[in-house]
Amino acid sequence: MVKKKAREIADLLGNPVSLIEENLYVSISEQCRIFGASRSSYYYAPRPKVDIQVQLKEKIKEQYSLDPSAGSRRITAALNRAGIPVKRSVIRRLMRQLNLKGIAPKRNLSKPKAGAQKFPYLLRNLKIEKPNAVWSTDITYLKTPTGFMYLTAIIDVYSRKILSWELSNSMSKDFCINCYKEAVKTYGSPEILNTDQGSQYTSNEFIETVLSSGALLSMDGKGRCLDNVWIERFWRTIKYDYLYLYEHKTTLELYKGIQSYLNFYNSERGHSSLGYSTPDEAFELSTFEYKKIA
Repeated sequence: MVKKKAREIADLLGNPVSLIEENLYVSISEQCRIFGASRSSYYYAPRPKVDIQVQLKEKIKEQYSLDPSAGSRRITAALNRAGIPVKRSVIRRLMRQLNLKGIAPKRNLSKPKAGAQKFPYLLRNLKIEKPNAVWSTDITYLKTPTGFMYLTAIIDVYSRKILSWELSNSMSKDFCINCYKEAVKTYGSPEILNTDQGSQYTSNEFIETVLSSGALLSMDGKGRCLDNVWIERFWRTIKYDYLYLYEHKTTLELYKGIQSYLNFYNSERGHSSLGYSTPDEAFELSTFEYKKIA
């Protein structure tokens, strides 16, 4: 009668193990036998339910922190290699929820306005043997917690020294003009300034500023990214050596951080193409030697 009643109660509640208790007159083994439950089920402690998507998001963030340029394809491949079978569509959806994107150049940053004046590329087969012979300039974008900022800089091709730079929240021609004027004010005008065909550099105001300083203007050919390789290589250096490694919560922090890195880059960081001399050393020594010969 007791066994029959116990089984009826267990069937009604759907979980016989929950009825088994210690410190009763009937042993655990006997209670399990009465309720038709295995003894191991009484001692089993269920594991907490794990959200698979939460785990995947953590793995995605780990991979992204190792390589911020990785998109959904590379992260999917990395997780698969690590023994986590997952589809790219899942990773892409979770990255969208995390607001993560592989860092890559935006399209059409160097698109000229229709009818804008363009200049030929003057650096083909040109030997650059002294400072201020050729300067190179460009614009790159920086992602911040509050939106995008834009950085322009002028590099002396011979010494790789960054002569001037400007930070702006818009891609106006004004901050490019100010950057060039600051470099000319400090170091004199170059023989040639090389740019891409972006609307900032094909604007009448920018062209007039450069030509009136006594410099010739050279522009990259369409689709020829290596024509301006010196400043492009510097963008990679500052991003991978500094910007991708640190978080800047405000524009002021970003500005001071770039300023600090450029001081290090010019005066302390050895450059392989200069025999590991610093850009400052290459620029100042070569300028002195050139003036002495002249």
